[in-house]
Amino acid sequence: MNRRPLSAIVLAAGEGTRMRSATPKPLHRLCGRPMVLYVLDALGALSVERVAVVVGHGATEVVKTIQAEAPRHLAIEFVEQFEPRGTGDAAAVALTGLSGSYGAADLDEGDVIVLPGDMPLLRGGTLSSLVDGHRANGGAATLLTARLDQPNGYSRIVRDKDARVARIVDEPDATELERQIDEVATNVYCFKHGVLAPALRRLSPYNSLGEYYLTDTVAVLHDAGYAVTTVVVPDPVEALEVNDRAQLAAAEAELRARINRRWMRRGVTMWDPGRTYLDASVRLAADVTLLPGVILQGTTTVGAGAVLGPSVHLVDCEVAPGATLSHTVASHAVIGEQCSVGPYVVLEEGTRLAPGERVGPFLAPDIGGTS
Repeated sequence: MNRRPLSAIVLAAGEGTRMRSATPKPLHRLCGRPMVLYVLDALGALSVERVAVVVGHGATEVVKTIQAEAPRHLAIEFVEQFEPRGTGDAAAVALTGLSGSYGAADLDEGDVIVLPGDMPLLRGGTLSSLVDGHRANGGAATLLTARLDQPNGYSRIVRDKDARVARIVDEPDATELERQIDEVATNVYCFKHGVLAPALRRLSPYNSLGEYYLTDTVAVLHDAGYAVTTVVVPDPVEALEVNDRAQLAAAEAELRARINRRWMRRGVTMWDPGRTYLDASVRLAADVTLLPGVILQGTTTVGAGAVLGPSVHLVDCEVAPGATLSHTVASHAVIGEQCSVGPYVVLEEGTRLAPGERVGPFLAPDIGGTS
């Protein structure tokens, strides 16, 4: 595959009114991390030379969070969409953040991925397949699509009589025949960089919201004679966008299942994975055993051979090898090797337990303890 510059645009300017929250939509947390970071993690699996993140509502907070927590190897530029004029306008704004990344000729010869900041289940391997398919097919644009048995609520991929992608139609605007199409759009694209800006300039705001829609670039390119191709996502769950609290919960359940499977493959025993909740930042050693009702958050670490549960809730704690905890709640505590804690114990913040120390029901050591 020829080596061309690859850049990316992440659309993270939305207010997310359906979330009904003062928190900017991209910063709602899943497994302890803002959801936009999962999108950046997926991009981090590719050889992306530059990422433009479009911010808007809560821009200062979003920029600060991404600068502090995004993968360090990503070169990120921030551009602000001052007025919410649609995804097409956001992409046009983002191109200004990429224009200084390469020489004009190199920029036009490169490719650009465009994706929303609210798809936390998207995998890096899927984005790699999208880019590979785009470059192999030689089209002007490639869409990541999904095939659903029940596509209700999704925009459909409409093809012309030659089976070429012609446009994307929103379900309310679709005909009865178009609603029977099972291939749906995911709002993830890979464009030849040189055709994206001209296509965006041809968008029209003549719609019910008076906005410029990125989806309309498909019809613009098709009508101009360009080839638009598709790559089907291997697992439709990756296409889930988070627009409200119910979708947030569904995405969190999927991410927690992925986290649990990863740790079990690394030698952690879980009696009931469905009742075991681990933040993405938690670190476990091999031969740890987690009983039902375990919740581990923040920077909690657990050493080899420790047994936690049932009903243990730890936040930013350090558990040494061989410790056992049952029905225990603790925050910012250090629990030494071979300690025995519980049942029915609450450790005050800052507690430090010496190796072998035992804390029984309703008893807790003094803050500082022995170490």
